[in-house]
Amino acid sequence: MTAQMQFVEPNKRVRLGAKKFAKIQRGQDIVEGFAWLSAVAIVAMFLIDGGVKSITDIATFFSALSRVAALVATDLLLIHTLLVARVPWIDRLYGHDRATHTHKKLGKPVLYLVILHFVAEVIGFALADKKNVIDEYFTMLKTLPDMLTATAGLVLMIVVVVTSLEFARRKLSYEFWYIVHLLGYAAILAAVPHQFSTGSDIAGKPVQTFYWVSLYLFVLGNILWFRVLAPFVMSYARGLKISKVVPESSDSVSIYVGGKNLKSFGSQSGQFFMLRVMNAKQWWRPHPFSLSAAPNAQRIRFTIARRGDDTAMIQKLKPGTRVVLEGPYGIFTEDRRTREKVTLIAAGIGAPPIRALAESMAARPGDINIIYRVRNEADAPLIAELGELARRRGFKLNVLEGQRGDPKSWMPAGNGNVPDQARLVEMAPWVSESDVFVCGPAAWTRQVVKTLHRVGTPENQIHAEEFAW
Repeated sequence: MTAQMQFVEPNKRVRLGAKKFAKIQRGQDIVEGFAWLSAVAIVAMFLIDGGVKSITDIATFFSALSRVAALVATDLLLIHTLLVARVPWIDRLYGHDRATHTHKKLGKPVLYLVILHFVAEVIGFALADKKNVIDEYFTMLKTLPDMLTATAGLVLMIVVVVTSLEFARRKLSYEFWYIVHLLGYAAILAAVPHQFSTGSDIAGKPVQTFYWVSLYLFVLGNILWFRVLAPFVMSYARGLKISKVVPESSDSVSIYVGGKNLKSFGSQSGQFFMLRVMNAKQWWRPHPFSLSAAPNAQRIRFTIARRGDDTAMIQKLKPGTRVVLEGPYGIFTEDRRTREKVTLIAAGIGAPPIRALAESMAARPGDINIIYRVRNEADAPLIAELGELARRRGFKLNVLEGQRGDPKSWMPAGNGNVPDQARLVEMAPWVSESDVFVCGPAAWTRQVVKTLHRVGTPENQIHAEEFAW
């Protein structure tokens, strides 16, 4: 297969140096400034509307606490949702990993604030009506409009947050987790009506109503266009279909997607797409796959390992099957490169983006060092192509084959008690002076990053893509 593979021409040049990040940081500052400003504006409107002055006794204290908790929680919830909407302008600034990490961190504070709002509201009404909280809650269900949907939204939110916790995620399949997290949108929709019908901080107030409607429409517009409409419109306009499926190893295949005007995706080596197969069994959920070859005008290629029922079905797709591509996403690209020397380190599912980067990176002979961790060299996907790329372009390819001797090591057993950092420096003497791109299973990647820190590679020169959901 390698002899038939047509490699694209690599990039002619790349801008190096840390100054290239100044523009990105300015963009991040602007986005974060607007996020903080939204929270400040909400609290300011609450105070101007007499939020503190309304406190005259313990009941009104709980009422005011409920109001401000609800306002801040809703604002953070919209930011929380936008972070995983895979919006291109967020992705270009922060990347998928950082946006997802921030989304996860916001989940608990949002939930705590929503629960605080719910509890304080019931207590406040109970004190005012001189009832116990249980009786008061059922009275509220009967008398307050949209209270039932608000309760449903709270329950859905609790389910989403709990299933996001590490212990739960380890026990859930990706498919079940994906379905549950679609409920996050349902939770927001369920909570919206009572905010406008019974919320004293919005209902009947033109400025606040305009502000909140604009905020909701902004978030909804981004989600609808970038997550739903744009992928389908652009994929069908380009006529995207599977053009061929080629075996790579005993458990992996390369899937080639063909269509018209593929360069208009603007994808780069190292990025990934959400691939949605338009058949009866798989149309409803997409799967993330990295490019395994530098993109060109004729095809987009993904190399997919068999890791479950869905990937097994995808490996059996027939040419002509329609697909929808959402993306590209990720900042695991040469745009983040700052040094002339580059070390590319891959294992398992991390091989495809590393293979694509090796093809497209601007480099002279000797500039790039590739380290590929495999269990069995004879059955490692894309190894022949990496070898051919290294031969043609004068790169160094190190293949690390075999089982680990030490569970704390990311390298195969051997070389006695020589630590990973010493073995790494032996393979890549200038690793501390290079940009290092690491891609593989999450736990393995973390071990590699620790080794890079030990050999003195600065944090801003380490680029890691986490393959986790």
